[in-house]
Order: sequence, then C-alpha cells, then structure tokens
Amino acid sequence: MVGAAARVEGMSSPGSRPVSPAAASQLNLRGAVDLSALRRPAPAAPAASDGSSGSSQPLRVDATEANFQDLVQLSAQIPVLFLLWSNRSLEASSLLHSLEGVVEGYAGKLVLAAADVDAFPQLAQAFQVQAIPTAVAVLKGQPVPLFEGPASDQEVRSLIDELLKVAEANGVTGSVGAGAAAAEARPLPPLHQAAFDAIEAGDYAAAAAAYRQALAEKPADAEAKAGLAQVELMGRLEQLTATDAEALRQRAAEEPDNIEVQLKVADLDISGGHIEDAFNRIIAFIGRNFGPERETARVRLLELFDVVGISDERVAKARQGLARVLF
Repeated sequence: MVGAAARVEGMSSPGSRPVSPAAASQLNLRGAVDLSALRRPAPAAPAASDGSSGSSQPLRVDATEANFQDLVQLSAQIPVLFLLWSNRSLEASSLLHSLEGVVEGYAGKLVLAAADVDAFPQLAQAFQVQAIPTAVAVLKGQPVPLFEGPASDQEVRSLIDELLKVAEANGVTGSVGAGAAAAEARPLPPLHQAAFDAIEAGDYAAAAAAYRQALAEKPADAEAKAGLAQVELMGRLEQLTATDAEALRQRAAEEPDNIEVQLKVADLDISGGHIEDAFNRIIAFIGRNFGPERETARVRLLELFDVVGISDERVAKARQGLARVLF
C-alpha cells in the first residue's frame, strides 16, 4: 500500500483554506445527472437539517460516466471513496468485498463507489490510475489519492479515520442511510454476531457454520439465509487466484457443459458486479443439461439470488428466465 495517510493529512487541516468544489472539473469527465444509474436507490429524500443527505442513498454504488457528477456533488456532503478495480484482478475483487464491509461499519459517514475500469476506462483515465486496484477519495469535489494495491481492513480504517477528520475540518459532516446508525446500535442475534466476527477474521467456514446453526434454529431467518450464501461465495472465491480466473474463463468458453467451471466463472461474475452475466450463464447451462448437474446448477443459482438480494430487479428477471428453461 502506498503511504496515503500523509496525502490525506496534507489535503486540508483546521485553519487551512477549504477545498473548492470547482476542483471537480480537474477530473474532466462528462456526466449527465442520472440518479437512476446508481444501484437502484429509492427516490432521494430531502436533506435533513443536520446535514444528513437522507436515508435512500446506498452505501455502495457502481460508478459510471452517467452518475459520476452526482457522486462528485455528493462529496460536498460526505466523502466518496472510489475504488478503481477490474473483474480480471482477484486482488481487486477481494479488496472490493473488504471495502464494502469496512464502509458499512461507518454507518453512512461515507459512500463507496466501485468503478469498473474495464467497463468505464474513462474513469481510470480521469483519476490517472497507474495500477489496479487503486483507491481515491473525493472530498468537496477534490480527488485525494489513498492507496494502490492491496490493503488490510485495519489500514483502510486508519485512512478513512484520517479522511473523516479532514472532512470535518472542511465542514463535510453529513451522512447517508439515516437508519443505519440506529440499526448499528441494535445488537445482532448471537449467531449472527458470531458469523459477523468470523467474517471480520476472514474465517468464512466458521461464519457459514454460525449461519447454518441460525437457520437450523429458525428456518425462516432470511438474513441468515442470505448471509450463508454470501460467505459461501466468499469462501469459494478465496480459493481462486488471478491465474485461475484467466484460465477458468478460457475453459468456460471451451467447455460450456462443464458445470464446475461454469459455476466458478459465475462466482467471478457475481464478485465483479456482472450479475446478469452470472445468472445468464447458469440459466443457459440449465437449459442445455439434465439430470443431477442441472439440479446442482439450479440450487447454486438460487443461492446467488440470495447473495444479490431477492428484491433486486435482476433476480426477478432471472427467475423468469429460469422458469422458461425448466418448464
């Protein structure tokens, strides 16, 4: 990790001249205002008098050319942490998962914007990215380089803590997800807490065991079901390397009926945010195959529905596609 704390501290401290929002123009991206390009937020709520930007803004969004200016504007209220990443890099995918958890822990004090440099190379150019992954904060329109390459959760939290101090010094003290802080304050059920602690420790097997026990005690526990699907996905991804990812995609193209390969590539697609690609891959496999492998693929698809969220519109669309190939 490049020494970024000094960069954050050097941006603006108490008593120094506040950052100008006009600095956003340095990023040189066009971007029509289009809140619908964010990851399915509810209609924006009016800003609260305490500086909160409302409860509808998600804590993680996918950065695109279309919503970039919205995110820059949002940085006048709260810091926006951009992660420039690529699905081709398992290191970047792993960091994205880690950052999602870290940002959640700040209860709406900042937003994570995931920028896929393969889909939107202009974003990488705008931030002058030299390596993937790269993390850059934007505060009151000004980009603040944080780090390149991998970083531990502890290192990221340290940087975010410094960033939030600078944000406060510049009068950027808003928050999103007003209900998040209240939810954070409520204790988790014991087994859910055990799973969360195991995830923090990187022990996905222990987290899965805790969620399974929660489901054994309460089969209708939707949060435990989704949590189990998520940690099982994280556990599978942990076993892959960047070389594996490249080889798997090649094999998947050559062996469309190899269920093991197809499911692994679907995992990679999910981790990279290519949700529809993952769903369509498995649905196509189910449509071509019969017997035990078909059922295995169907069950995995349902698990991935839980990972993405059953209310997600892409899940609803995939359910229709699954019904067509099954019936």
